[in-house]
Amino acid sequence: MDIKTYIESGILELYVAGALSDLENREVYNAMLKHTEILHEVLNIEAAVVKLTAQVSPSTSKHIYASIKKALGLTDEDTKVMSLNTPSKNTNWLSYTGWAAAVFLAVGLLWTLNKNASLNTKVSTITTDKEFLEIQIEDVNSDLADTKKLLNVVRDENLINITLDGQAVYPEAYAKVYWDKSEETVYLDLEGLPKPPKGKVYQIWSLTLNPLSPTSLGTIDDFNDNTNKIFELQNNNASQAFGITLEPAGGSKTPTMEQLYTLGVVSDT
Repeated sequence: MDIKTYIESGILELYVAGALSDLENREVYNAMLKHTEILHEVLNIEAAVVKLTAQVSPSTSKHIYASIKKALGLTDEDTKVMSLNTPSKNTNWLSYTGWAAAVFLAVGLLWTLNKNASLNTKVSTITTDKEFLEIQIEDVNSDLADTKKLLNVVRDENLINITLDGQAVYPEAYAKVYWDKSEETVYLDLEGLPKPPKGKVYQIWSLTLNPLSPTSLGTIDDFNDNTNKIFELQNNNASQAFGITLEPAGGSKTPTMEQLYTLGVVSDT
């Protein structure tokens, strides 16, 4: 349906004036239910009619209908189906009642449509909020599980605890390594390292000292996104020391010693 053409056709004015057949009335009514633009236009027409009738005294009722026709742009041909002969004493009252009923009906329809739209919006908002809350709860539960796991790790007396001290490039740096030999896993506490520059990452090295041989355990690519700065890496090496260097993104085959941030030796005990 071309709503603009439909509105400009004049059928809505005839609907408000009561000059349509039952079939045509039903068609307009259904159109109002489907298209809020049509409903608003009918309300505007009825508001104009009510305003006109309010400005005319009931004692001059014989001029009311003519004023309405003029405001709506109707001719005698358009409205000849409506008989004005020998009006009864109740004619004016019935006319007012008809307009009022039409207005209340249209307002009721608009209120219902707006109410349904508002309800749908609220339901959608509640659903979205519920989904967001479920995600938050899931994240919290995951964080709690990770925290519990980390606490168990650092409290495990069977783990080897290695302190890594700051080196010349950044003496204030420090780190901790918790090595679980049975699980071939190291947990790194890197809270004491500064935020790496853009395009750089920290790389973790397992070292044997005689002869000195570094083996990369991997890079820390999500350093900035990890709030607790605890990281887990695999280590199946016979490590005698651990070091951390700052390397280009993607890592290096051998450590850049000028960018050695921390270094720690595994205790013999």
